[in-house]
Amino acid sequence: MPEDRVIGLHNLKPAKGSTHRRKRVGRGEGSGFGKTSGRGQKGAGSRAGAKDRAGFEGGQNPIQIRMRKLRGPHMKKSMPFEKFRTHTQPVNLKDLEGRFDKGAEITPDSLRAAGLATRAGVPVKVLGQGEITKALTVHAHAFSATARDMIEAAGGSVHVLDS
Repeated sequence: MPEDRVIGLHNLKPAKGSTHRRKRVGRGEGSGFGKTSGRGQKGAGSRAGAKDRAGFEGGQNPIQIRMRKLRGPHMKKSMPFEKFRTHTQPVNLKDLEGRFDKGAEITPDSLRAAGLATRAGVPVKVLGQGEITKALTVHAHAFSATARDMIEAAGGSVHVLDS
C-alpha cells in the first residue's frame, strides 16, 4: 500500500478470504438447499422458530446438570461446586530436597525459577511427600502439618505468607 494513500472508514475492507457468501436456502432443488432447506424431514428442528438453546447438548445430560452442586435449597448455595473451590499449587518436600542447596531461602519466586509452582498468582502449599535432610527457610502461603514438622526437624524454618 502506498504511503501517501489515506486509510479511513471509506476504504477499509476485510482481509481476502476472511468472509464467506451467505448460504441462500429455499431457492430450488438445484441449489442443494431447496425443499427442506437443509433442515431435514420432520421433527422440532424442521419447524419455524426452532433453535438450539445455549448449552444444549443434543439430548445428552448437559454440563450444568452433570456437575456437582453445593448442598442447600437456595440458588446461590446450589450453584456448581468448582466455582467456589480454593486453588493452591502443591510443592512436595522431595522437590525442595532435589532442587535447593542447604540454607537456601525459598520463596514463590525462587520456586517458579526452579520450575516448581509455575502458575503466577496462585498460592503455594508445601506438602509433606518425601524426605528432607537440608535446613531450608521456606516462605509459602500454606503448609501441611507433616511438611511443617519435617522442615523444622531438619533444622529449617517455616514462614506463612499472606495470600
